[in-house]
Amino acid sequence: MQPPVPFHFKEQHLWLSADRCIFWEEEQALIVSDLHFGKTGHFRKHGIAVPQAVYREDLQRLLMQIQYFRPRQLLIAGDLFHSRENKELELFLKWRKDFAGLAIRLIKGNHDILHEDWYEAAEIMISPDKWQAGDFLFMHDIGSSAGETDSGLYAFTGHIHPGIRINGMGKQSLQFPCFYFGASHALLPAFGRFTGMVSIEPGGDDHVFAIVKDKVMQFQ
Repeated sequence: MQPPVPFHFKEQHLWLSADRCIFWEEEQALIVSDLHFGKTGHFRKHGIAVPQAVYREDLQRLLMQIQYFRPRQLLIAGDLFHSRENKELELFLKWRKDFAGLAIRLIKGNHDILHEDWYEAAEIMISPDKWQAGDFLFMHDIGSSAGETDSGLYAFTGHIHPGIRINGMGKQSLQFPCFYFGASHALLPAFGRFTGMVSIEPGGDDHVFAIVKDKVMQFQ
């Protein structure tokens, strides 16, 4: 995997990782969204044979990013977990104990439906709708928060699982997860690999970074 790509944005230093996260240097914060932990267990519970290795690989990727950047806090823009509690979430609790000194804040997404006691046991701070740090605002779904960015704050959001379609020769095209930075808000790629994507159509002044074969490549 290539080293993270630096992106100086809004007078802040961001590092874009091919492992679908952002390190915010000034706040020593690792920013992720849409991990959907427990999703493979949820599918298996309903008779769909999805291997648990998918979930373990996602946990391992998160561990590697924490070890690489050594953040003091982990900011999650929604959908840390996919559904109700299952055995995979027990594995997360064991993982959490290895990072007892790391502050974790979850801005709740539509899939974050666990009981408050569970988050407390996991030492996860909860923000129900949004959370502000400096001039940045963190929320899960920009579409359900109309007007929230009118104050001049720049929003970091998830939910969409953005992808960018790149055309090749002839009529061939491939879609890749991406970081999208528009005029008022950013869309984060889904950290969990067991997720779909929604194609975005960037404007001329937008910044888009595609994740292609474990490399971050500026699309425009």
